[in-house]
Amino acid sequence: MLQIEDLMIAYQGKALFEQATFCIQEGERCGLVGRNGSGKSTLFRLMTGEETQDSGTISRPKNYRVGALSQHIRFTQPTILAEAALALSHEERESLYKAEKILFGLGFNDEDMERSPQDLSGGYQLRLHLAKVLISEPNCLLLDEPTNYLDIVSIRWFARFLQQWKGEFILVSHDREFMDSVTTHTMGIHRGKVRKVKGGTIDYFDQILQQEEVHERTRANLDKKRAHAQSFIDRFGAKATKAAQAQSRQKLLDRIPTLERLKEIHQLGFQFNEAPFHAKKMLEAKEVSFAYDSPLIDHFSLTLEKGERVAIIGKNGRGKSTILRLLAKELTPCQGTLAQSENMRLGYFGQTNINRLHPQHTVEEEIATANPSLNRTEVKGIAGLMMFSGGASEKRTSILSGGEKSRVLLGKILATPCNLLLLDEPTHHLDLESVEALIDALEDFDGAVVLVTHSELILKRLPLDKIVVCRQGRQELFLGGYQEFLESGGWHDEGESSKPKKKSGDQREIKQQKAEQVAARSKLLKPLETEIAKMEKAITELEIEQQKAQAKLLELAQSANGQAIQELSIAVAARQKKIDGLFDALLELSSKRENILS
Repeated sequence: MLQIEDLMIAYQGKALFEQATFCIQEGERCGLVGRNGSGKSTLFRLMTGEETQDSGTISRPKNYRVGALSQHIRFTQPTILAEAALALSHEERESLYKAEKILFGLGFNDEDMERSPQDLSGGYQLRLHLAKVLISEPNCLLLDEPTNYLDIVSIRWFARFLQQWKGEFILVSHDREFMDSVTTHTMGIHRGKVRKVKGGTIDYFDQILQQEEVHERTRANLDKKRAHAQSFIDRFGAKATKAAQAQSRQKLLDRIPTLERLKEIHQLGFQFNEAPFHAKKMLEAKEVSFAYDSPLIDHFSLTLEKGERVAIIGKNGRGKSTILRLLAKELTPCQGTLAQSENMRLGYFGQTNINRLHPQHTVEEEIATANPSLNRTEVKGIAGLMMFSGGASEKRTSILSGGEKSRVLLGKILATPCNLLLLDEPTHHLDLESVEALIDALEDFDGAVVLVTHSELILKRLPLDKIVVCRQGRQELFLGGYQEFLESGGWHDEGESSKPKKKSGDQREIKQQKAEQVAARSKLLKPLETEIAKMEKAITELEIEQQKAQAKLLELAQSANGQAIQELSIAVAARQKKIDGLFDALLELSSKRENILS
């Protein structure tokens, strides 16, 4: 068990948090939330001893081990497996399967085991570092945004791993759904105080809201009492007959406690500035291929229409960001064509774009470069929406944190009218509240959106029209939303993890049979899904026409135009018959689909 009492730390005389008192009991799994800059990472550094608190104590039982992701990664072994095996206890040094199990779960494969850790990308080096922490089996894990460098398949494995974790952990994550799926408690840093509640993030935020409502009601009541007492003193304090009563009221006034008005906490809340788009087709990629050292994108085709929502998903290294860069024309295809409508106006948020901010520009200046026609008041307004109000908008971008730079990029997109958003992992450096604000803004945006994300929360919240699934060496187009994707097989053919090298003949045969079954099912499902989508769209269009016709009938009924009423009634009946027929056909197709999935 970890016990923290009266913890306080301050920077430049300003307390980040104070009187922080809580404990992590045996078996508790705790989510840690709070605005960017509230002190979550600092609290972790205090608990690992990387920083020293100004006051308070952190205590733990003897031999109680805390495992955390260090900021400084150093590898010493020639292979990935050997490096991971360093985390095994001395008694288990020969039990390499334990290391392999976690490495495979985090996205490494058989061939990776003999690679040098130095050959890994930054993201995979962080994965190896996370694997070592998990393999070491500490009593308590401190996990600061561990999913930022994991893909969806690895995140799903990691969620199951944490659900089965026997010890304790404290988890910081901007993915609320992931956090709530693995935690038993939620702790937050809010207004410099640390609070812990049993339950998920909704339980925590509900309690905060109730506490602040009670505070404000109490403050208002005390202010009324104070004003009433002061009014009596001001009116009768000078009168001899009322002097005693006035003195009594003054004593009462002195005893009334003063509650400060809660300071307003700036919320990230915004709407994308939509440019008009009157055509149907926005862009079209035809048979696009692209390679770096080896082929990555193979004969990829996509048609994007006005208002569509498209997600690009898949394991890391499968070309998701590359597709987005091709669509943004940052990269040129090796073959194939990419056509964009003349009226398309692009808002592009790329993973590496925060590195392109001019280091000497202030926040205001950087936002202004996106749209020189804006005046300074308009630019400051956008900066304020991105939580850079007052003097904060005059900070140079070189001193900003990763989250602040992400908000500057979003501000630049807001500054320019657009009707197509290309977003590559826009939530990585945002806190929970900011992620919710971004999802709300995307839901309200009438333009088209193409999004690369590993957040299943966003994938489930947005009404997706299409999903581009990046497999090994190929890209597949799925028509429908993310829940439908999961129900149709989803990640099953990715295995959600690689398997260790040693497999019996029976296991290989079972895997082969399963692969064949999945392939056969996909072959049957794809035309059905396409037909179902077409039918649903046709029904929707006909029902809109029917609503307009029925409204017209009501108008004609006032004019007593018998001939027009009769003609329109016949058309309404015929259309309704067509709608009923489509519903029957849709029911039959849906039944076939369920039979295939069952």
